[in-house]
Amino acid sequence: MKKIVIVFGCIAGIIVATLMFISLAMYASKGNFENGMLYGYASMLLAFSLIFVGIKKYRDDIGNGAISFGKAFKIGLFITLIASTFYVGAWLVEYYFYIPDFMEKYAAYSIDKMKVAGASVAEIEKQTKEMQGFAEMYKNPFFNAMMTYMEIIPVGLLVSVVCAFILKKKVQVAI
Repeated sequence: MKKIVIVFGCIAGIIVATLMFISLAMYASKGNFENGMLYGYASMLLAFSLIFVGIKKYRDDIGNGAISFGKAFKIGLFITLIASTFYVGAWLVEYYFYIPDFMEKYAAYSIDKMKVAGASVAEIEKQTKEMQGFAEMYKNPFFNAMMTYMEIIPVGLLVSVVCAFILKKKVQVAI
């Protein structure tokens, strides 16, 4: 199990980290956040498709065609944790070395979007203060990493549950 988890976790991690670098270079570094969430979650789902492949490989090659829901979920969980660590590491490198002004750009984008939508001055001021506080907390690498893990881990857990449910298969007993 260890080899499968490490191989598929690393491949998924490389995929999600690479796609993040590409999308940030193309969009966020220029202050264009319009479809960033869509691209981000799509890249996570693409990378986490390897959870399905990893569980199926374990079931077919090691489990002799059988795997319990619990074992399948455990494999998915470990692949998720490895891939998520790649994602968080890539984000920290990207944030601290290439776009340390990310939060300022994102705040400006959000405020501009509120103005266009016709938000009141009070709402804009409230949002501005909240974003300034969040930007200050985001300078702490531990807080930054934990917030980034909270973006990706739920996606991996959901994919793990779905894949474990789809791929679970009981051992056939010969009569």
